[in-house]
Amino acid sequence: MKKKVITFGELMLRLAPQGYTRFVQADSFGATYGGGEANVAVSLANYGHDAYFVSALPAHEIGQAALNSLRRYGVLTDYINRSGNRLGIYFLEKGASQRPSKVIYDRADSSIALAKKEDFDWDAIFKDAKWFHFTGITPALNDNVAEITLEACQKAKEHGVKISCDLNYRNKLWSKAKAKEVMSELAKDIDVGIA
Repeated sequence: MKKKVITFGELMLRLAPQGYTRFVQADSFGATYGGGEANVAVSLANYGHDAYFVSALPAHEIGQAALNSLRRYGVLTDYINRSGNRLGIYFLEKGASQRPSKVIYDRADSSIALAKKEDFDWDAIFKDAKWFHFTGITPALNDNVAEITLEACQKAKEHGVKISCDLNYRNKLWSKAKAKEVMSELAKDIDVGIA
């Protein structure tokens, strides 16, 4: 049975050297778009659900390219706020053998990081929705986005929507103490926790 599912998070531009080339060896970088919650929305759309991704993206061509990357997989983008001036970027160097992969973030002041509570009409977003999914990455962006995530969880509960959260701790984004403080509050509303 087809369900309306909502995911909320940051869609980022990933720049990666070809194959297993290291950053310092690279002459070019391949560009793709992704993010934890966006990837879930893509999977759910592929399973035939009405999967909505909620975020903020810049209104320029790079933001549009990111939006189009979701649409090509059937993800619904009706609730994406077009604001801010930049898309978060991360650089990925694929590991090989004993060398681990390396990620470098460039996401400060991205559109979602600068979003405001009033940018999202959660009552409209959760109308007829059955499920809401977010990860621990999103509230880790800053206190403002954590507040938006908390409001989303509270509104989801008001609408009788089930909530899942992939805790997905990222030590490059926040400390364990801060993660515990914020995620403990958010965990009060979740129905399914992935740790």
